Amino acid sequence: MKKWTTAGMIAVLGLALAACGGNEAGGSGGDKLSIATDASYAPMESMDKDKIVGFDVDFLDAVMKEAGLTYELTNTGWDPLFADLEKGGQSAYDAAISAISISDDRKQTYDFSLPYFESVNMILTKQGAGVKDALELKDRKVAVQGATTAEELMKGIMGDGNTALKRFASNAEALLELEKGGVDAVVADFAVVQAYVQNNPEQKFDAIYDKTNFAPEYYGIMFPKGSELKEKVDAAVEKVRASDEYKEMYKKWIGVEPDTTDLIRAK
Repeated sequence: MKKWTTAGMIAVLGLALAACGGNEAGGSGGDKLSIATDASYAPMESMDKDKIVGFDVDFLDAVMKEAGLTYELTNTGWDPLFADLEKGGQSAYDAAISAISISDDRKQTYDFSLPYFESVNMILTKQGAGVKDALELKDRKVAVQGATTAEELMKGIMGDGNTALKRFASNAEALLELEKGGVDAVVADFAVVQAYVQNNPEQKFDAIYDKTNFAPEYYGIMFPKGSELKEKVDAAVEKVRASDEYKEMYKKWIGVEPDTTDLIRAK
C-alpha cells in the first residue's frame, strides 16, 4: 500500500479531479454518469498526484463495467456530495461513493445500493494512553470527521454539546490534531485507522477495537432519492462483492483477506 501522510492528504482537499471508466452508455444527464467522492479518505479514496485512487475507485470501476455504464469520478469533498444529492432530480451528480455508511437517518434523504463493504469504527490513541474502550473517552479530547457515524457515536457517549469533541472537515485533519497532541484520540473507520498505523509506525499509536460500543456498519453507493440507477447498480454490486476480483482489491488496499460472509448476505 502506498505510504500516505496527513499533511499530504490535507493538501489535496481543494482539488477537483476526474477519472473515467466503463464502456457503454448510461446516466441521467447524458451518456456518462457523474459520480462524486471525497478523495481524502485513504485507503478508500485519496489523491495520487492528479489521480483518484483507492478501494472505492477500483470497486466502482468493476461495478460500472459489470453494469455496462461509463462514468466520470469527481473529487467534490465530503459535505458537497451530500448537499448535491439531496436535490434529487436537480442533482449535478448521479451518485456518490466515498466510504459512506448506510444509516436509517441517511435513507430518509438518499437511496443506497446494496452494501459493498463491512466496516466498524476504531479508536486511535498514543501508546500508553490507557484507553481500552469508547466509554473511557467520555472525559477526554476526541477528534472526528464531521457528519460521519464516528461523530454520531461519540456525541452519544460524550454529549452533543461537549466541547471536548472536536469536529474536522476530514480524517486527515483529525489525525494531524492527534499527532500534534491537541486531542487524546481519533475515532474513524477501521480502514482509515489501520492504514494510518501501518504506514506511520514512527507515530507509535495504538488502534483499539470496541465492538461493544461500535457496531459493524456497511458502506453503500449513494443516489438521489428515487434514482432509477439503483436497480441496475445493485445487480452489479451483488456480482462484484461475491467475486475473486473483490477479494483481490480488498487485499490490495486494506492489506488483509476479507471475510465477506455477512456482506454477501446483506441487503
